[in-house]
Amino acid sequence: MLLLAGVVIGLLAGLATGGKIGNVARLDFGWPWVVLVALFIREAAVITPLSRVEGIQYVYAAALAALVAWTAWHVRRVPGVWVVMVGSALNLIVVIANGARMPVSAALAPNLVARGHAGQYAVMGPGTRLDWLGDWIGIPGPLGGAYSPGDLCIGLGIAIVAFLATRHRGAATTAG
Repeated sequence: MLLLAGVVIGLLAGLATGGKIGNVARLDFGWPWVVLVALFIREAAVITPLSRVEGIQYVYAAALAALVAWTAWHVRRVPGVWVVMVGSALNLIVVIANGARMPVSAALAPNLVARGHAGQYAVMGPGTRLDWLGDWIGIPGPLGGAYSPGDLCIGLGIAIVAFLATRHRGAATTAG
């Protein structure tokens, strides 16, 4: 939900400051399916029976690594995507440090406490590494959930990309 909020906020801010929605279509994305597959894997590992399959966390970690690589490849092509890359890298670091699982505060994941882990998530405990990079930030309301500093950085980055995309006219429209 945070990702969608970033897109909406960025687009609305861009449009409110004179940007055009048509400019978004001029973004130079290569291999956009990489992002779609990675996001699908992320969600499938949580909301489907795959969350109970041991080893799914490694598929999630690989998808996260693919997102980091994809954003790194697009740093020069897509203005602002470096912020998304930093957030994704922070998440990848904490996931790798914790056996391919994202640590979540027990207070923010009561349904996870009984199991200890589900999919790519695990309850924070004494053995958690880099817990300050895990999901410990609680956001109430429609965006409600447990988020990591990396997630917030990704949301901000997506808002920046959407904002700049509406404002950027691209090479095809600058002459004239």
